[in-house]
Amino acid sequence: MKNYLWSTFILLLTVIVVLLGMSFLPQINLFGHSMRRVDILADLRTKVIDDSLEIDSLLLPKVKPLFVDTCKTGLTCIEDYSDSTRLFGMDHFYDALGKIEEMDRPVRIAYFGDSFIEADILTGDLRSMLQSEFGGSGVGYVPITYTMTGFRPTIHYAFNGWESHFKIDTIGFQRKYQDIAGNYFFPDPGAYVLLKGEKKYAPYLDTCEVSTIYFRNFGDLRLTSSINGKKRQSYSLKGEGQLQKISVTDTIGRVQWTVADCDSAIFYGVAMESRRGICLDNFANRGSSGVNLTGIPLAMLQETHRERPYDLLVLQYGLNVAKTFQKEYTNYQEEMNKVIDHLKNAFPDVSILIIGVGDREYHRSSDGELHTMPGVLNLIRFQQAIAAENNIAFWNLYEAMGGEGSIVEMVDKHMANLDYTHINFKGGKHLASILFETIKYGKEQYDRRKAYEAE
Repeated sequence: MKNYLWSTFILLLTVIVVLLGMSFLPQINLFGHSMRRVDILADLRTKVIDDSLEIDSLLLPKVKPLFVDTCKTGLTCIEDYSDSTRLFGMDHFYDALGKIEEMDRPVRIAYFGDSFIEADILTGDLRSMLQSEFGGSGVGYVPITYTMTGFRPTIHYAFNGWESHFKIDTIGFQRKYQDIAGNYFFPDPGAYVLLKGEKKYAPYLDTCEVSTIYFRNFGDLRLTSSINGKKRQSYSLKGEGQLQKISVTDTIGRVQWTVADCDSAIFYGVAMESRRGICLDNFANRGSSGVNLTGIPLAMLQETHRERPYDLLVLQYGLNVAKTFQKEYTNYQEEMNKVIDHLKNAFPDVSILIIGVGDREYHRSSDGELHTMPGVLNLIRFQQAIAAENNIAFWNLYEAMGGEGSIVEMVDKHMANLDYTHINFKGGKHLASILFETIKYGKEQYDRRKAYEAE
């Protein structure tokens, strides 16, 4: 009988050599998914954390909120760094929530962010939860045209006859024309935008009470509106370049705005909202770090606040800032300080909340496992410092979603994508519920403090 022992030994040795060789191969990415590296000695290694990647504690001063509430177990509270004047902290927003029935307009939130909230992910559910608690209806402000109409589930779109310009355009975009959302649109004769409420995704979206269109007119302009396909009205307007708006009120399930005739005008967006309650506007810009908000003309923001006042500005950025091994973000901090100054000049009586970047993973070479990028942890410290330096509020999303490995857990539960960075709509609803409970608790703490101060 032939002896195969030597052949078996050669085969086993060959497999071991091949596997050892594969451990030296670079990281492989397939269809956006980072494949785990081959390392047959992984179980024999001592897992050592690379201390050189952790942030230098001397880079940033330790900051402490002016008012510290007892945060209940399981909740990551909003940290308020406002000074003794309480300007730009959360007080204005909480106060507005308490007066919601007395106001002659909705309490409005402008939620700025990057691709993390694109297509109303997270914000769509947060809006619904806030409207359920405090009243209100409608999707808020939407641009005249939209590049992802089939992906956004909170509104139905139809439009035609527009020359569209978006902030993400690489050619032809002129910053001086942009609105708060970073867009502007030129109409052809007969251009229209049709918006229809959504019945399936979330409550309070199928109908609203007020629809408003925003534009800048140079000369003569004739607009028409149509509510629910029946109620039609025409408007003849003159203008000298100032920001203008036209509103219609009714039980609105569908509204169409049409440019019947126009000398020269720039259009921006249409709002669908209620007379009172909560309105949340999603201002997502893919690829943004937030620093380009200074490019929006100050006069435009001031006019916007005059015609469409806000009570809370949310800034959620970081995905396009964090680098795997980056320790410090001083330049980013300086640029964001300019952004905060710009917004304070435009909106002198609002609350401003920075939401830190969420968990994001990378493969550490020492063990081949997924771990939070050190650069993410460092960026969060700088985002907290930005809030402290500018006397505004900060919420640690990374901590709130569970910290180390939380995005991996969300991927496993089909709440995030395989890039271990972006959430999906299911994950958005999960995080929205956490933020909603945080806001509710913050309001309760505010009421408790005000009652104590009044004694």
